[in-house]
Order: sequence, then structure tokens, then C-alpha cells
Amino acid sequence: MTLRVIGTGFGRTGTDSMREALNILGFGSCHHMHEVIANEHQKQLWRALVQGAKPDWEKLFEGYHACVDWPSAHYWRELIVAHPQAKVILTHRSAESWWASFEKTILVGLNKSTDPLSLGLALIRDKVFGGRMNDKAHAIACYEANVKAVRETVPAARLLVHELGDGWEPLCAHLGVAVPDVAYPSSNNAEAFSARHLQGPQAGHLT
Repeated sequence: MTLRVIGTGFGRTGTDSMREALNILGFGSCHHMHEVIANEHQKQLWRALVQGAKPDWEKLFEGYHACVDWPSAHYWRELIVAHPQAKVILTHRSAESWWASFEKTILVGLNKSTDPLSLGLALIRDKVFGGRMNDKAHAIACYEANVKAVRETVPAARLLVHELGDGWEPLCAHLGVAVPDVAYPSSNNAEAFSARHLQGPQAGHLT
């Protein structure tokens, strides 16, 4: 397994659309939280990592050639070192618009979660946001700190900051591939997220 693309952006920055885009461009399969939710083996591997297991990136990304979104985005520092040839993408939107989306999607699911070992609580709540995910000012500060760290750490030639709505052109230029003759994906809006993760038997069980 060799990762060719590493995503460093928080959830709700267009990561699911980026996942689909990378799959279309031939950089898949692309790892995303969807993969963990759908795969019990993946869930157990990532839970073990969050609880302190030594990283085994080969096992964690077996069958994948790109990664975006949490949980992998939390480990971008380690991943860019482990895969020095991989291109890096920071999916990005304004902090206020990120919070507005996060608050009505992921945060709702996290507040329903009852499993302290879930990635939603053990990783996103506790590690990403230091236990203060409901504190808007703190959450935005964490978001902005991550953006700053990526920009300052990743060499400019290796990094693409992909703004929500940028579409194919900057992405394809960064990856050195042709622009495909299909529309850039637009998926997992708030309504779709709610239907997928906040309703029915999966509600309150974000891995």
C-alpha cells in the first residue's frame, strides 16, 4: 500500500466530494470515515490506534491509495512523513461556514453518541477538539490551527489548498491529470448527512 494523496482537512470541508473526485481521477480507492463506518475491521483497527496502538499504516490503509476526512486527517503529520511522494490536499472553507455545517451535522451525531470508545468521541471530541467540541470559539480555533499547521508544514509545491467550490481545474493541475468530462462531485450536504448518519439504527453510533 502506498498513499498517493493525503487529505488534511477537517470533516465538513468538502471531503466526501473530494473522495469521489479522487476515485474518478484514478487515485482510489479513497479512504474516508464512510469506509470505517461500513467496515467492522476498519473500525476496530482505527479504534485501536486511537487508544494507543502502534500505527500500522499498511493495515490501516490496505486497499486504499488516498485518504481524506477523519480519522486519517488527524494523523496527517505522520502520514506525510510515511509517504513522502504523496500529494497533499487541504480541503478548506471559511471557519464560520465550516462551523455552521459542522454544528448541524457531525456535532449533532457526536452529541447523540453513547460509546466513549467510538471514533466520534475518542478521536473527534477528545483528540481533535480537546473535549470541547460544543464550544464554538474553541472549535473554530482548532480548525484554524489545523489550517495554519498544514500551510506552515507542507511545502508549497506539495500542497493544494482546495476551497469549497474550486472544482476540477486546480485539483487536476496539482495531481498532473486531465480534467474529466463529468461534473465535479457535490455530495453529503447537511440533508444527506442527516439521512445517512443521524436517522434510523445508525443514529448515535459514529463508529
